[in-house]
Amino acid sequence: MAEIKKKNSASSKNMHTVSLMVANKPGVLVRIALVFARRGFNIDSLVVSPSVNPRFSRMTITAQGDPATLEQIVKQSAKLVDVIHSSEHTPGDAIEEELALFKVAVKPSTKAGIQKLIKKFGAHTADRTDDRMIIEIAGTTSELDAFEKLLKKYTIVEMVRSGKLVMTKGKEQT
Repeated sequence: MAEIKKKNSASSKNMHTVSLMVANKPGVLVRIALVFARRGFNIDSLVVSPSVNPRFSRMTITAQGDPATLEQIVKQSAKLVDVIHSSEHTPGDAIEEELALFKVAVKPSTKAGIQKLIKKFGAHTADRTDDRMIIEIAGTTSELDAFEKLLKKYTIVEMVRSGKLVMTKGKEQT
């Protein structure tokens, strides 16, 4: 049941993606985070967003660690009063996307190379000034990692990544 994507292949088996449908109430996020913390899991990314029903929110959590321990975290989370549904996702059972914004220093000598990367990865320029460019890109975590690695040849001034969004394929509930 483990999400198998990571920035480097040495620890890829320890990266997991968990989604939870929770009551849209104060304090729910803290209780979920405590379940992870008690088991020694650090949350690498966290996305919380409204669901179709405004009474509920969707949480997508990416964390690294032992699969057996994570299985216990998923089970323990599911037992919390305000958790409606809790599950871990594999790459084959869900669509995974992430969004990133990169602010890059631009010089006349680097402009063409940056534009080439933007085109190659299907990114686009969200804002441009004489010496800065904000690039927006959406894709899988590994695609964004690859883009970031190539963009580091230039000067990345700022970077913001959304964290992973996951939706289960077919009729199964995420």
